[in-house]
Amino acid sequence: MGYAIIAWDGPDPARRAAARDRHMAVLTRWAGDGRLALGVPLFTPEWQPAGSLMVLEVPDRAGLDAYLAEEPFATQGVWERWTVHPFRIAPLPYRPLPQPGDPVSATRSHTVIVAMDGTDAEAPARRLAVRAQHMARVGPMAERGVLAMGGAILDDAGAMRGSIAVTRHATDAEAQAWIAEDPYVTGGVWRDITLHGTRFAGLPYRALPGA
Repeated sequence: MGYAIIAWDGPDPARRAAARDRHMAVLTRWAGDGRLALGVPLFTPEWQPAGSLMVLEVPDRAGLDAYLAEEPFATQGVWERWTVHPFRIAPLPYRPLPQPGDPVSATRSHTVIVAMDGTDAEAPARRLAVRAQHMARVGPMAERGVLAMGGAILDDAGAMRGSIAVTRHATDAEAQAWIAEDPYVTGGVWRDITLHGTRFAGLPYRALPGA
């Protein structure tokens, strides 16, 4: 298990630019030792930086706190606010993530999907009822590179209450069409879905679980 941090920038974009080199140095170190599974920026529809998604592979809250204490975007006021979710990456046959020296897209190449389950009493049963169908669908997607990373948002007791997926879709329309066919949508599991454009920078990532 680890943590997913969804962070949102404050109103001054100059702060991100000023802290970016130090931010990348921290990400490089954490990716290299396996504690950062994935880190990507979040963009507005106008292709302006809006925030970040950071997926940490750390065993406990102390690892999360250590990251936030080192992260310049957190300590130097780039991120105005953030939410932290216990998170488990689904073990799937993912393709390798970009490595140092790989080209960085000048435009949006991927979409971050944050999908929360319903909060009613029947929500866990709906997820369980279609989970096998969902996993059967996303496995081949990971193998083909359509799904770069995906997993479950957990509550403090370890129960699944949502999902995060990073998909190879360059527009919201493409991502929405992909989501619409998922059993978690057709089965009424995901009730609150948000999309964010992103792209990858090459980092010394370790292989994701199942890759």
